[in-house]
Amino acid sequence: MAVTDEAISKIKDMIVSGELTPGSRLPPEKELAERLGLSRSSMREAVKALEVIRVLDVRRGDGTYVTSLEPKLLLEAISFVVDLHDDDSLLEIFAVRRVLESHATGLAAQQAEESDVAELEAEIAAVSLETDIDSLVEHDVRFHAGIARLAGNDYLASLLESLTGQTVRARVWRGLTQAGAVERTLAEHRAILDAIADHDIDLATSVAQVHIAGIERWLRQARDRS
Repeated sequence: MAVTDEAISKIKDMIVSGELTPGSRLPPEKELAERLGLSRSSMREAVKALEVIRVLDVRRGDGTYVTSLEPKLLLEAISFVVDLHDDDSLLEIFAVRRVLESHATGLAAQQAEESDVAELEAEIAAVSLETDIDSLVEHDVRFHAGIARLAGNDYLASLLESLTGQTVRARVWRGLTQAGAVERTLAEHRAILDAIADHDIDLATSVAQVHIAGIERWLRQARDRS
């Protein structure tokens, strides 16, 4: 194991064991390096790496702290990686999203209360058939984020959000090149919401899969035509 990797592993072990907790301050660099039997340069590189992936927060003149370690924060790096991929990889990303999104929708159908259904209902009602594509995309993001939150799993919701950045662009392309995008999207969202409101887990899962698969199919056709 490289020395820097060893330093990262030892800091991670301190967090996993509870010795370092979210928001706690790390000992001074020199003290921590001596305690772990590592050089200060290795410790410094490890801290930089953990800062990049939002595990540590280096506050100049104050010290180094463990972040909140919340799922949304830790999964930010995935969004960056996803945004670097080409259109072929985008199809693979959509395949992953289809699995996760359908599972989240099934969980939402199991757990949604009347107030939750009312919020999603209001989100759909706020969009008209005359809305522009940018507004439609914003609605789509809010609608699916709302469902992900209802799943009751912060890591699942954050992971789905991290996959959204790249897929937003695909939604816009679809809206600009296919007629009836608004009407079709609202109809599919309505079918998803109806299944959630009825607490029909199997149906909710299925209609969510169909919804995402439709975008996948369009992306594949657009790629093949280019």
